[in-house]
Amino acid sequence: MNFQVPQFIEIEDKVIGPLTFRQFIYLAGGGGLSFLFYAWFGLYLGAVPIALIAIFALALAFYKINDRPFIYAVESFIRYAVSNKLYLWKKRVANLTDKKTVPDVTPKIDNKTYANLPKNRLHELAWSLNIKETGNKNQENNP
Repeated sequence: MNFQVPQFIEIEDKVIGPLTFRQFIYLAGGGGLSFLFYAWFGLYLGAVPIALIAIFALALAFYKINDRPFIYAVESFIRYAVSNKLYLWKKRVANLTDKKTVPDVTPKIDNKTYANLPKNRLHELAWSLNIKETGNKNQENNP
């Protein structure tokens, strides 16, 4: 049994003359907005906004960036402009001469705790720490 497989599904149909429905909406919206500026401000005061709106509408309808419609670039720009930005690669350089900015990370060992342990218990503790340490290193090296 033969079945037809749809091809070229990414290409929109030409609905209104040589334009797709989306292109027609962009051009009609740009033309309507340009007409409103012409009606409100006249030709001389509205010439610059009318030209900007016309260029933007033409770009939305026909211009492509990397074979993708211009509306995706506009959407990405707006999303980037509105979203929060976190720069992780900008590190603050601490003044090493100032004691308050450099935290003290030396471990504090209570000698009283280890002094009271019997010798073989201390040996067992050291042995178990050594095994755990080498076990972690072996796990990190092997994927």
